[in-house]
Amino acid sequence: MKQNIQNTKLLLPCLQVLRVYATNSVNAISLGKDGVVELMFKIVGPYSKKNTSLFKVALDALGALLKSKTNARRAVDSGHVSVLLALYLDWHRNDTRHRCMLIRKGLLVCLRNITNIKLGRKAFLEADGMRVLYNSSTECLPVRTLDPLVNTSSLIMRKCFPKNRLPLPTIKSAFHFQLPHVPPGGPVAQLYTQPPGVDDVVDESDNEEAETDTENDEDDKDQCNLNDDIETDLSKLHPKRTIGRPFEELKDYQNFFSELSEDFQGYNFEFSKSPSTTSSPYLFSSSSARFSRPVVVPTAQSPSPKQIPDSQDVCTSVKEHQTLPSPSLTSSQTPLDLDTIHISKDKDKKEDINIPTPARHTAPTSFSGSLSQGQMIEQELSHPLECLSLEDKGNQKAEAGSEKVKHEGSPVNNLRHIQSPLLLGGFPIRRAGGGGSNVGSDCGSEGTEDEGGEGAVLEVPDTAQLLPLHDPDLYVEMVKGTQSVPQYAEVAYPDYFGHVAPMFKEPLLERIYGVQRSKIFQDIERLIHPNDILDKVVYDIDHPSPVIEENGESLKFNSQFESGNLRKAVQVRKYEYDLVLNADINSNHYHQWFYFEVSGMRVGVMYRFNIINCEKSNSQFNYGMQVLMYSVQEAISGRPRWVRTGTDICYYKNHFARSSIATGGQKGKSYYTLTFSISFSHKDDVCYFAYHYPYTYSTLKMHLSKLEAMRTPQIYLRQDVLCETLSGNTCPLLTITAMPESKSSDHICQFRNRPLIFLSARVHPGETNASWVMKGTLEFLMGTSPLAVSLREAYIFKIVPMLNPDGVVNGNHRCSLSGEDLNRQWQNPSPELHPTIYHTKSLLQYLAYIQRAPLVFCDYHGHSRKKNVFMYGCSVKETVWQSSISTTSSDLQEDLGYRTLPKILSQIAPAFSMASSSFVVERSKESTARVVVWREIGVKRSYTMESTLCGCDQGKYKGLQIGTRELEEMGAQFCVALLRLKRLTGLRNHQHLLDLESDIIGTQSKPVSSCTTTYVLEEDEPSFLEAIDYSAESNDEDAEPESDICGEVHENFDQLSDSENNHRD
Repeated sequence: MKQNIQNTKLLLPCLQVLRVYATNSVNAISLGKDGVVELMFKIVGPYSKKNTSLFKVALDALGALLKSKTNARRAVDSGHVSVLLALYLDWHRNDTRHRCMLIRKGLLVCLRNITNIKLGRKAFLEADGMRVLYNSSTECLPVRTLDPLVNTSSLIMRKCFPKNRLPLPTIKSAFHFQLPHVPPGGPVAQLYTQPPGVDDVVDESDNEEAETDTENDEDDKDQCNLNDDIETDLSKLHPKRTIGRPFEELKDYQNFFSELSEDFQGYNFEFSKSPSTTSSPYLFSSSSARFSRPVVVPTAQSPSPKQIPDSQDVCTSVKEHQTLPSPSLTSSQTPLDLDTIHISKDKDKKEDINIPTPARHTAPTSFSGSLSQGQMIEQELSHPLECLSLEDKGNQKAEAGSEKVKHEGSPVNNLRHIQSPLLLGGFPIRRAGGGGSNVGSDCGSEGTEDEGGEGAVLEVPDTAQLLPLHDPDLYVEMVKGTQSVPQYAEVAYPDYFGHVAPMFKEPLLERIYGVQRSKIFQDIERLIHPNDILDKVVYDIDHPSPVIEENGESLKFNSQFESGNLRKAVQVRKYEYDLVLNADINSNHYHQWFYFEVSGMRVGVMYRFNIINCEKSNSQFNYGMQVLMYSVQEAISGRPRWVRTGTDICYYKNHFARSSIATGGQKGKSYYTLTFSISFSHKDDVCYFAYHYPYTYSTLKMHLSKLEAMRTPQIYLRQDVLCETLSGNTCPLLTITAMPESKSSDHICQFRNRPLIFLSARVHPGETNASWVMKGTLEFLMGTSPLAVSLREAYIFKIVPMLNPDGVVNGNHRCSLSGEDLNRQWQNPSPELHPTIYHTKSLLQYLAYIQRAPLVFCDYHGHSRKKNVFMYGCSVKETVWQSSISTTSSDLQEDLGYRTLPKILSQIAPAFSMASSSFVVERSKESTARVVVWREIGVKRSYTMESTLCGCDQGKYKGLQIGTRELEEMGAQFCVALLRLKRLTGLRNHQHLLDLESDIIGTQSKPVSSCTTTYVLEEDEPSFLEAIDYSAESNDEDAEPESDICGEVHENFDQLSDSENNHRD
């Protein structure tokens, strides 16, 4: 070749041989030493209509040679990066008819391979490569056939975009909570032993290894590791009831199970409304002191976690502090101080003011005496609560809202007058459209009402007719007893008004071709045209109260309310904002949940929001999911609801570097951006955005208080305080069953011997859908339908509706205040650091000791990267079948009843997918609730029920995003499935189990995949395995390894083992 460089006829076949030879990395290095790289640059040249075949083959060979890092360095040292850019620009300008696209692509491939090394990226930037490729790509965009050039150029530019640190002083949470003790070696100890400034420095060692091209070499590696996480230790696969604690430690928990020994001798079955066991007050909040620890008033039977003051005195103090609604007060112009809130409703709705307080006393008013407590209950039960199908419920809601009202499409026509905003304490008010937080640093101070304050008066819809469990007055009372680390002093409007699920369908958003690429190009413009960037901080909780000019040029943000999460907002262009989420408290990662307020918007302008510090490598936002928005103006108009919104939504890797401290030592990782655009419809509106439908801890307390008022004499309902959390919030425990028919020994015996069902939810704060499913379950259980009655007569339900109140209150995504994922603490929970898990497990251990282990245990969760609702269970047989271990038939003896409940759900619940369910036990899940309860307590029907955050791709809801109506329906259908399970387990004939056996055998030959990650804290679910054309859209060829096998395992996803990779359950 060296001797015949001008002889094209001889050169071409030599290059063809060389091209094949260079694909081997050893050969490529050897050829590089012999000067072949330099030789290739002599052959390729500027634009010419001659020898195009020769150029094409030469570039293919050069591209193969440059995959070797040694050859890439050699090319950089020889100054060939600028040569390649000049050649590409020359071919781009002259190839006007696009007949030489393969040559242009070959030049880009050479650049792509050179920029896989840090030296190459530096040389590319110095040669002004970003501007060259950006301008040429922009010119190529109108021609669809040139997409391969645009995609490769985009990949190179994203790779070479200088890594930036997040615009934060530290990646630790903006809030700190002092733990009672910090376990040495734990995540919090590691977090706070780091020297200042180290935690968020961009790693200088972000070198060649960090950005190697993984498109060819990762598939085999991942395929080898597919089943590595499956448990293969047979001794761990066979559940053995090992309680591990002496009964002396557990016997106190019998106080939470008084129904197992209750004789009802003091109960009058004819006249009394409630049994003696339910006559004591169950307070979940105390408004007697601002931001003090709530007073825990346990039941007569529940153990006292601390020295409890006399309950009668507590009730008195609470009654004295409760400000009752007064009919004589109309909307005032004074600040809405939650301690002195007065709300008046329309005169024709005066009787609605008769609201049971948390202490279950009816608020006495001058006109409520004519209504008895029984009539109150009758009114509550007149609402459509008991319908099994929430579609029916929705239809009734629609009928209720179809009356002639002032606003078309408004489901609510009763208005409440209230002043904006809602503040705790006497803080300065802001107007309804003001946005921003004026909360002072002394959040605990008491203030007097500002009589001369100017506040906007809102006509608030009275949603009580459609939301039987919602009452704004009661919500305000509950907020007062909620303890937060930032000591929040405001109430978010959506939580106050309530949410009425819209009647219209919300389909999955169809992805526009090229939307992700266009967003990435806009990001690259920031580097090329830095003078166009404003870089103006408009909200920052690390430095409160930034000065915002009242010129209407900037939006105002706020997240200083319960469950809120937004750390910083930076205006980068006139209508574009970068948003940074706060890490979980006592943590430096888990950025996913967001909930914040926006105001000061202009109508008809398209705003772009970029959440720039997401962590997961893929998201359902790429597959049709939209963010949620709540408009205060819409609520005032009679449409108080969260709606799916946003256009141009995509999720992609950005140029902000993740610290190796936050990635478990992995270097070169980047954050991801969730971007969406929205045009606001109302002037002077206040809008809220959320990751999913918010459900706060105060909302739960309000719902539980309202459920108490729904109880009929036939329902046995008891609310206990299981324990206090680290910050002093109470963790409620519910017991629901049917009262015995009489005092006869037979009826009492039947009452005591009902099997137990144990349900829990919301261990992960960001999975708010779990609370909506739980709400559906609780409403059904308290209903009056024949199915609900039968269900209560069949079982005793023990329910912990919120396992992580502190995380929920403080806007965490995954952790509690201990900085740990509570669903990874079940093997050995700490009573000090993980009290809710410790005491919940103790309840189960006590039941195991007295031989009353639950028939079913189910923990409700949400899933961010799969569609539908599905279950994870535990099976020895299915785990063994998916692994390579050899076993005997005796090892596989197993009762197949674990499949019955999900099978029933797949038949009756339209959102449920049996195909997405899995019963494989994985090593990384051995400390989750599901596996521990199965293994240690001996509950064979131990499940995690996962509900999608996105929508469904099968059944009646196929193609639709999921809403609260569908989630609540799922909770109700779970109850119906339990009733069917009761009938099936009562059958002598076990033919249905044999049918299940055949179902399992039919699937055992299908392979299972479980994409593992290298760092446990990085991923908590497997990579999302829906098909998406990354070559055209994301250009993420250097993405996480798990992304590379997406296409291959898509068909096998139905049999995926325990989805949640390393962290999900």
